[in-house]
Amino acid sequence: MTTCSRRALFWTPRTLCIAFAVFLSLFALDVFSHGFGFWQTLVALIIHLVPAFIVLAVLALAWRWEWIGAAGFAVAGVLYAKMAWQHPSWILTISGPLFVIAGLFLVNWLKRAELRASS
Repeated sequence: MTTCSRRALFWTPRTLCIAFAVFLSLFALDVFSHGFGFWQTLVALIIHLVPAFIVLAVLALAWRWEWIGAAGFAVAGVLYAKMAWQHPSWILTISGPLFVIAGLFLVNWLKRAELRASS
């Protein structure tokens, strides 16, 4: 495995995970259109940001232990698919990236000896 492919394999799931958290946090912006007061808007914003916080928490654990990222994002993808089964496009939009990230962390975990040898 070349140095470039090792770096790509290490950084791709982490970068995609951060991008996915940003994508999820965009859905929280709709709280500003409801006309709530300051405190109601703040509470609604925090509640809407919980999924992004969960993704970032799993990423924090997966940064060191890749198997947690593989399992955590796969479970999150399955749970969301079960929850949104009536909306297939939503499942593809949310669960699809979660499964991709889980797969990349799985490969990262399986190749961890090669990845760590370069450090």
